[in-house]
Amino acid sequence: MNDTVLLFHGIARTKKSMEKLASFLSGHGYRVVNVGYPSTRFSLSDLVDIIRPEIDDAVKKAGDGRVHFVGYSMGGLVIRAFLRSYRPANLGRVVMVGTPNNGSQIADFLKSWPLYRKVYGPAGQQLITDQTAMTELFGTVDYELGIIAGNRTIDPVSSLIIGLRVPNDGKVSVESTRLDGAAAHIVIPANHTFLPVSKTMWSQALSFLKDGRFTS
Repeated sequence: MNDTVLLFHGIARTKKSMEKLASFLSGHGYRVVNVGYPSTRFSLSDLVDIIRPEIDDAVKKAGDGRVHFVGYSMGGLVIRAFLRSYRPANLGRVVMVGTPNNGSQIADFLKSWPLYRKVYGPAGQQLITDQTAMTELFGTVDYELGIIAGNRTIDPVSSLIIGLRVPNDGKVSVESTRLDGAAAHIVIPANHTFLPVSKTMWSQALSFLKDGRFTS
């Protein structure tokens, strides 16, 4: 296999959080590029410009192999924004994990808090549920997309904000992960914080990268 997988971490995380997934996918024959980016210092559109050289380099090195994208949490939004403007000709499949495609009620609740604004920066303000301003940035899904959502929460405060009867992973509701045009969507028993190290997530992501579907 000469396919490449590009990995994108979430906000306020680093590429270290994706290292175990990177090792797992490498063990299954993929060339993996674990992309790091300053997630809390810039807007999503600025982040796209920042990561573009590394992605372009990976696409070039892939040759005639396909290039797949896997994004955790806000990493999935970075992928959406990137593909809207710079979709590679050899694009393979895309997997989003716990991505707030329709925003997060937690961001709605915290967006005006000075500490939240300081810690999560410009991109943190773009994670709200009113995504009207983001339509042009993201465009529509016209690629093979699989979405993995979690439904385990260990934070009673977050559950209260999102809604006690609303399935969620402690940060993002299952419903918010959905996106028109996705080829597949699956819910696994995992918490948002620990999704990157969930072996269930790893196997489902691998299944979609290989076959374009999740295993039931």
